[in-house]
Formats: sequence, structure tokens, C-alpha cells
Amino acid sequence: MSKQKHTYGPVPSRRLGLSLGIDIIPFKTCSFNCIYCQLGRTTNKTIERKAYVTTAELLTELQAVLKDNNQIDYITFSGSGEPTLNSEIGQMIREIKRITSTPVAVLTNSSLLSQESVQDDLLSADLVIPSLDSVTAGTFQKINRPYNGIEISQVIEGLKDFSQKFNGKIWLEIMLVEGVNNGPDELTRIRDTVKQIKLDRIQLNTVIRPPSEELVRPLESHEMLRIKKLLGRKCEVIGEFDRRAKEVYKEDIEPKIMDIIKRRPVTVLDISLLLGIHLTEAIKILRTLEGEHKVGSTTVRNRRFYHSIH
Repeated sequence: MSKQKHTYGPVPSRRLGLSLGIDIIPFKTCSFNCIYCQLGRTTNKTIERKAYVTTAELLTELQAVLKDNNQIDYITFSGSGEPTLNSEIGQMIREIKRITSTPVAVLTNSSLLSQESVQDDLLSADLVIPSLDSVTAGTFQKINRPYNGIEISQVIEGLKDFSQKFNGKIWLEIMLVEGVNNGPDELTRIRDTVKQIKLDRIQLNTVIRPPSEELVRPLESHEMLRIKKLLGRKCEVIGEFDRRAKEVYKEDIEPKIMDIIKRRPVTVLDISLLLGIHLTEAIKILRTLEGEHKVGSTTVRNRRFYHSIH
């Protein structure tokens, strides 16, 4: 099997079933440096939009991948950075819609939605999952650590504008971090703000996989349920993986990774190269296994090695 450069999976998603990931941004190229990011700290913080990956490159690979996969629930722009930084994302979405009936989703941190060109690029998608972790300037800076000049007020206005134009579904994600954005004043302001955005769902999330900053902590389930009630009938707490998707994932990928790790400690790059999977996919799987206490990790000379703990 040839190594996938711009697609990964399909992998199980707690929201989207079996999702074929699309990665059109260089690793950790993002407009935010979120304290909870499972992929680690942002190494290239930018708001420059350009064709990091071209539509032609993506379509060639995607067509080959789709021939071998008939269980995909969504084709999802996500990956290792902010996908709207790719200036060709609009063209990519339209071309994907031309070659397959599988719905297209875009996960975005909402940072560029104030730009009309970005809004126009996303109009052809079936589902957009934007994030809004805070609506106050101080907390926004603390949790998302945005590119200099991005203000929470413009992010909110961009979300409002886009929601009025978009004919697909919008599921707003709020990532909650203990002691950072779960205070009563912050939550009341979030509630009042999201009422002004045209949404289909509000999805509450908390830290599941190991985050980029070690002091970041998840909320307890009872706290998540209390906040769900506060935010109203459209709000839901994101649950576990869809069972069917999880079974496919476990049968296909997890045993192979565990077999390798039992033999010797490995890095994320080792797993990516050995199994021919995308680097982002390898990171997500290893950090999931670490969060489930099936593997451990040790940092040696700034390199993270994963090892078996059984």
C-alpha cells in the first residue's frame, strides 16, 4: 500500500462515524496554538492563505483511496493544522462533491471566518464544525493563543455572518478546560453569544487525549452535563466512538501498532513509516492509546518514544 500523503484513515470519529481525513496543511501550521491540542504546540503560527497542497495533488490521491474504501461516512478536512489556511479548499470541496456522494465536513477553529473569501470557500460543504472555546478576550488569549491581531470579536462576527449564508449543517464545538473556560460568567456569556449564531447543534468536548500543555485538565462528566443543560436543547456532550467504527478501527490498526510497540519503543514517525499511515493519524492513535493507558511514553533528547506498559 502506498503511503497516503494528504489523506488518512478512515479513522473512527466520535461525531462522524468512519471519517476519511483530508490534511491540506503542513504539520502544525495553524492560526492558533491551543493549550489542549492533541498534536502538540503550533510550530508555524500564521494567517497566510496559500496553496500548501494543490487541488490536483489531493484529487489524484483521493480518487485512489476511495476505490478501496466503501464504508466512509464523511470526508473530513481536518488534519494537522487549520484547513482554511489552504487557499484552494473551496475548489477542493467542489471537486470532491463532483466525484463522490459522500458528505464533506470541515473542522475549523473559526479564526478566518471573518474573511468573505473563506466563507465562500466553505459554502459547498455539507457540514462545518467550527469551534468557539471562549467569547471573552482574556480567556480567548489564554486557551487558544491566537496569531497576533486575531480578536475574539471578529471571530464571533465571522461565525454569525457565515451561519446566515450557509445552507448546510453547523455543529459548534466548545472545548472545555477545567479552571480556564468553565467559570459561571464565561459560560453565561457563551450561552448568550451562541443564541445569536444559526446552529444545528452545540457540541461540548473536553480533554480526552494527552494535550500539548501538561497542566490542562478535563471536566468531570457531571460538570459537562450541567453545562449542557445551561446551553439548552441544541447542546450535547460528545460521546464515545460509534461502535461499528471502533470495531473496524481496532481490527485494522490498533493490533498492528501494539505488536510493533511490544517489540521496541517507537516514535510517531516510526509508526507512520512502518504502517504507511499519515503522521496525523499515527499521532491521534498513539495518543488515544496513551489516554487509555495501553501505552506509555518517554521523552529522550526532545524525541517522544512510545512503549508498552504491559
